[in-house]
Amino acid sequence: MAWWIWLVAGIVILLGELLTPGGFYLIFFGAGAVVTAFAAAVGLEGLGRQGVCFLLLSLAALLLFRQPLLRRLRRGHPLLPDELTGEVAVARGEIAVHAVGQAELRGTVWSARNAGDRPLAAGERCRVKRVDGLTIYLRPEE
Repeated sequence: MAWWIWLVAGIVILLGELLTPGGFYLIFFGAGAVVTAFAAAVGLEGLGRQGVCFLLLSLAALLLFRQPLLRRLRRGHPLLPDELTGEVAVARGEIAVHAVGQAELRGTVWSARNAGDRPLAAGERCRVKRVDGLTIYLRPEE
């Protein structure tokens, strides 16, 4: 197979990654095709050898780099609800028992439900017990 076919295939696969939401799989196969194109351009002959080169490079890159890349990219993204449990939030106003108010958590204002057994005072530090959608459930810090 001609090297330029591998190159075009790699570019198409890389563009496919841009069109698919969040899986981060196609990028490694696109990169494998581009590297195989360069290998074919410098002398790797035979479709079988090129195919093996493509598969080995793509799968190795997928296994070695996908998880570290995902961890690095998620650093700047919002936390998952389980990661907010146990964090300290500050009530922005008084919140009666089982009532909904507002609390500040990591610099962001959230809807907050008082899950404790006493009212929360404005400015009081509270612990996040759970997250349900965009509502955090708070208990007074003990």
